[in-house]
Amino acid sequence: MASIFGFRSRDPARDRQTDLQRFDRLAKLFDQIGAEIEAEKTGLENRYRSTAANAAFLVEAMENGSASTDKSSDVSAMTGAILNYERRIAELARQKGLMKELRHSLDAIVDDGDGRSGSQAGQAMPAGRS
Repeated sequence: MASIFGFRSRDPARDRQTDLQRFDRLAKLFDQIGAEIEAEKTGLENRYRSTAANAAFLVEAMENGSASTDKSSDVSAMTGAILNYERRIAELARQKGLMKELRHSLDAIVDDGDGRSGSQAGQAMPAGRS
């Protein structure tokens, strides 16, 4: 029986601090992944615009007779690249939306925990809340 009364639990403030530190690391990871997705998307959008412009100029040159119609295979290759860029850009937009949803869910968990913890509110909030 003595062992039952000898049990000590951790201070709830310490538990909350540990949780907030963990949530902060997770928030930073979501933000980092979101930034990686945005950088890739921006690069693809730049290549998309460049490829689309090159294809348009080539088609115009072919129509004006200043470029050989043999270049139609180049136009087809550019068209395929453009379609691939569009597909990937759409996928990255979906992923970015998912990261935002996860980040907002994490913020809601932290906010909910702050409401329950009373005096612990606002001690260690996840970085970069958006």
